[in-house]
Amino acid sequence: MNAATFETMRRYPGNLLAGALYRLRSRLGLLKTAEKRQELVGPAHLWRMKRDFQISFLKAHSLRPDQTLLDLGCGVLRGGLALIEFLDPGHYWGFEVRPSVLEEGRKALAESGLTYKHPVLLTCDSLDGLSITEHFDFVWAFSVLIHMSDQVLDRSFAWTAGHLQPEGRFYANVITDIGTDGDWQGFPVVHRSLDFYSERARVHGLHIESLGSLGSLGHVSGSRTQDNQIMLEFRLE
Repeated sequence: MNAATFETMRRYPGNLLAGALYRLRSRLGLLKTAEKRQELVGPAHLWRMKRDFQISFLKAHSLRPDQTLLDLGCGVLRGGLALIEFLDPGHYWGFEVRPSVLEEGRKALAESGLTYKHPVLLTCDSLDGLSITEHFDFVWAFSVLIHMSDQVLDRSFAWTAGHLQPEGRFYANVITDIGTDGDWQGFPVVHRSLDFYSERARVHGLHIESLGSLGSLGHVSGSRTQDNQIMLEFRLE
């Protein structure tokens, strides 16, 4: 048994229990406002695990406080608050297409006492609408590409390729298992092959490398659909 499998087995029962307790507290009306906020961006009972995974993954891939990071689909700053705290002031940029969700993120930022870090938080219908000249050391899209149509994906690749530093890196998780596409909160849930991502990325001057499943990288949710997703690294060719 490898270390990743052992960690999955160790944490899986805890996640099941956390989910059951969350649902019970929800039925009893005992949830705090900050907890309800997490429902806007995914399974609320997993928010701490997902927060810790994001900052741990990026630190493990050499993110430094003096570097700039764009968080695509930053939502309510589930992972963003830890990144804002870690990065130097003004080095975190967050982008979200849903203004009401980003407003919750702004509330979370104020509650966290991290406004002095001066993160740049942006909302727009699409990346195409952002007129910024910043080039980023890291672009982070956690559970974002899986909610993009092919057309939106193409535009996002083009925009990201034009806003990466020469040695910059772009990380995103994708669903490569064969399955039926669905929807989540008005967004598609899309299954695509690695070859598809590779071909579309190459059109925009990006090279991709598969880093393995989220589960193997420390993301333990108890959901095969989530933990079997593949993390990709994109670099400029």
